[in-house]
Amino acid sequence: MPRDTDPTPRYAEFFAGGGMVRAALDDSWDCAFANDIDAMKCTVYGENWGTDGLIFGDVANLDGSILRQPIDLYWASSPCQDFSLAGNGNGLGGLRSGVFLTWVQKIQSAISQGHAPALIAFENVMGLVTRNGGRDFTAVITALAELGYHVGGLEIDARDFVPQSRPRLFVVCVRADLDVDDLSASGPAGPYHTRRITEFVSRAPVNIRKLWRWWRHDAPAMPPQGIAAIIDTCPDTPWFDAQTRRNLTAMMSPPSLSRLQVAKASGGMQIGTLYRRGRPGPDGVVRQRAEVRFDGVAGCLRTPAGGSSRQTLLLVEGGKLRARLLSTREAARLMGLPDSYHMPGNYNAAYKVAGDGVVVPVVQYLDRTLFRRVLARQHARAAL
Repeated sequence: MPRDTDPTPRYAEFFAGGGMVRAALDDSWDCAFANDIDAMKCTVYGENWGTDGLIFGDVANLDGSILRQPIDLYWASSPCQDFSLAGNGNGLGGLRSGVFLTWVQKIQSAISQGHAPALIAFENVMGLVTRNGGRDFTAVITALAELGYHVGGLEIDARDFVPQSRPRLFVVCVRADLDVDDLSASGPAGPYHTRRITEFVSRAPVNIRKLWRWWRHDAPAMPPQGIAAIIDTCPDTPWFDAQTRRNLTAMMSPPSLSRLQVAKASGGMQIGTLYRRGRPGPDGVVRQRAEVRFDGVAGCLRTPAGGSSRQTLLLVEGGKLRARLLSTREAARLMGLPDSYHMPGNYNAAYKVAGDGVVVPVVQYLDRTLFRRVLARQHARAAL
């Protein structure tokens, strides 16, 4: 761990959204700057963290001088729509996800002028690993390694930290001049080296297998609370009327309907969630279905425009069903945000901020597990 005399580490947050990385790191890091192109998200960021260091605009138009300062970590949660199952699948060539390459060019410019951060972290959907036969992820790894970094990745599902199923890819890069031999292993080294990660590496070109680092990590110490812990007692979403509930029930697939019946038969209070999705029937026609879960975990939050509906909360008690949209505060809690975090007053805007964000405790886990250990090596090297 860094010594007490070591300076407070500094980070830059690209594609910052509502500042969830800042929510994770603010107690022990200093934010050098944050950048996002979305005006609404920048407004939310400013309301929560102030506007000092906040840069509104396209990453392509960032003044290069902003990177010419001591920064220990570059974090980027770049747009995921073109890698997502709910997106259009264009991959790195897509209009939004293509900004990854622009971001890399900005980093290259900073490095060429002597400002290479110790760490680079890149978060995205797991679709990146398989999209275009793995070629897009191969390009990402190659680009980051060519900047002069050791590169490895983890698939972390937020359900280990909050009651939300949200598997995401976290690529962690460590500057190549830092000794990381004891931070990596010769093969999969923890629970987040999942099947999708290991299969990608095993099938990757030889040069990628040589570049890849298996970062050592452990499972989180404490299991998260169930979905009951995030229920809003004063929700900003009204309960559905009887006809709307009947319509939802009519849309349920047999497995979902069975889960609902089991919840009703339990006699106690059961909390579930529901998503409406388009599913092809036996005739090939896509119809909207209501998919239900009562496993104590919410489905993955998505933006309202992300190809999937907003999430519905189900409350079953005494054999009776109540239902409403997930409240904006519940969405924030599912992202690990404190109740002091200010969400937009507009429902869709609030849902967009949450659905596009990164789960706060996951970032804190990466800080404890990898970032701090890397910083200790950076400080030790500087002391020589």
